[in-house]
Amino acid sequence: MSGTDQPSAFEREFSIKELFNDKYRDIKYLLQFRALIVACIIGGAVLGALAAYLKKPTYTARLTFVIDDAKSSGSMGGLSSLAGQFGFNLDGLGGASGVLAGDNIEELVKSQKLIQNTLVSAYDDTQTLADRYAAAYKLDKEWLEHSPDGKIIRFPLNGKNNTRLQDSLLHEITELILDKGQFGISKPDKKLGFFEINVTFKDEKLAMLFCRRIIKQSTDFFITTKTKRLKNNADRLQVRADSLERLLNSKTYAMSNTARVGLDLNPAFAEEEARLDIKQRDKIVLSTIYSETVKNLEASRSMLAQETPTVQIVDEPELPLKKNRLKYPVAIAAGIIILLLLFATYKLMVRKPSESESYA
Repeated sequence: MSGTDQPSAFEREFSIKELFNDKYRDIKYLLQFRALIVACIIGGAVLGALAAYLKKPTYTARLTFVIDDAKSSGSMGGLSSLAGQFGFNLDGLGGASGVLAGDNIEELVKSQKLIQNTLVSAYDDTQTLADRYAAAYKLDKEWLEHSPDGKIIRFPLNGKNNTRLQDSLLHEITELILDKGQFGISKPDKKLGFFEINVTFKDEKLAMLFCRRIIKQSTDFFITTKTKRLKNNADRLQVRADSLERLLNSKTYAMSNTARVGLDLNPAFAEEEARLDIKQRDKIVLSTIYSETVKNLEASRSMLAQETPTVQIVDEPELPLKKNRLKYPVAIAAGIIILLLLFATYKLMVRKPSESESYA
């Protein structure tokens, strides 16, 4: 056997028994500082209670909604519901396919564009939601060093004429809201079409307004995107129908005048009779085109109504909102555990080898 295969004389073999013995000696060593342990327990309890008292509460606004999309509620919707019972998601197949189908709704509501549009809506007569958020989280004071005039940076209503700095800070607020989990959307039950929005802020009114406004922004964007092509087509047909109607009315009046003049003419003048026939023919052709255009317009409106989804709010946040406080028992227990761990770690690190051997 080579020298490399032989175990080292100074290498200790791993032993569970030895590991437990080491921990037992550590505990036995720490128990000699009973007075300090009691002080740590009392100090940790005081610090935990103080943290629970000083920590400001947060408020959670909860909103649930359901989307009724007639196009995706057919046979494929039943298959998707059946597959959901076995843990599969078929929302992206068949009739429910599309940019705004299935789980894409969650990503849409969390998009930065919609969040920023919500933040620049009015909180009250003097400030926007972004202004109130910055004040509630003391961001406005931190941003003073970036202010060109040394004043608190404000965000104009509806984001009109935003400066580069305001756009940058608005983006920072959006990142904070998403990264800190202050805003989220989920689907509690994959088999159902219900979505739940939760917003948690330090300001109660801010949480309620943000929750309501974000669903309004999302609903408008969702419906507009789903029906944009059909609505544009219906608008074009409406303009064409109005134009044809005016032209047809003009032709009708002109033909009536020509017919009245023709009654007083000498039968020898056949030219006027021919002109009357031409106008009558033009009116018939124009009337046929107008009838087909109106028919297509009504068909387009009917299709638009069928394709327009309905976003129905089930539960809406109302004041007072759910208050989230750091509970005293949890804070006290956490304070005691943390202080005891710090004490034990420090004592074991500064322990002398002679003290270790004395507890062997």
